[in-house]
Amino acid sequence: MSGHSHWAGIKHKKAANDAKRGKLWSKIARIIIVAAKAGGGDLSQNLSLRYAVDKAKQANMPKDTIEKAIKKGSGELGNINYEDVVYEGYANGGIAIIVEALTDNRNRTAPEIKRIFERRGGALGATGCVGWMFNKKGVIAVKTSACEEDTLMEIALGAGADDMENVGEVYEITCTPVAFNPLKDALKEKSIAIEAAEISMIPQNTVPVNDIETAKKILSLIEDFEDHDDVQNVYANFDIPDEIMNQIDE
Repeated sequence: MSGHSHWAGIKHKKAANDAKRGKLWSKIARIIIVAAKAGGGDLSQNLSLRYAVDKAKQANMPKDTIEKAIKKGSGELGNINYEDVVYEGYANGGIAIIVEALTDNRNRTAPEIKRIFERRGGALGATGCVGWMFNKKGVIAVKTSACEEDTLMEIALGAGADDMENVGEVYEITCTPVAFNPLKDALKEKSIAIEAAEISMIPQNTVPVNDIETAKKILSLIEDFEDHDDVQNVYANFDIPDEIMNQIDE
């Protein structure tokens, strides 16, 4: 399993989130609040809000919960302040980790993130220590059964995709963040079902992890971060072979 957002990573996160839907909705509500606060509550004029609402719908978040979050962000239901915070550090084996959070109390969140790193044998680093190893990309997964590869490739590249790869269960399409929403729209216009879509931090290179104990520690660290209420996304540059993952899953 790769630490970037190839389908195995998306599927892993989706499975974890489905088991904790209430927590997932709470996290997405924060994204909506921040987007609405920054750019207003009109989806047609606020692409960040539109992306956040699409993410909420993908998670089956109730419509009234979405609308309430938009109103909170636009100030109709009081003033709530969340700020974006990014933490960078290392897991076992020198694996690079980026943690994106939305917090209303930076002084609370920072030491908690530091403790999670240290509890799992990692270390919180300085800002920028690993960020240069990653590129921000849009990642869209389409089931291989949903469309012929050549047809999908033509549509994707015509809508601004950078690349498309068959990764077994799905075609994985990557693009710049600017092309992300137009690409999703192009697929929807052709009635091609999107299995998963997110804007992610893709590592330029991955680090193989061939030791099962190291792999367990890395995955436990990722899960601890994902369980934290303030954490929105976790990115890493590990690459765990299937045979190691199979041993962990047994």
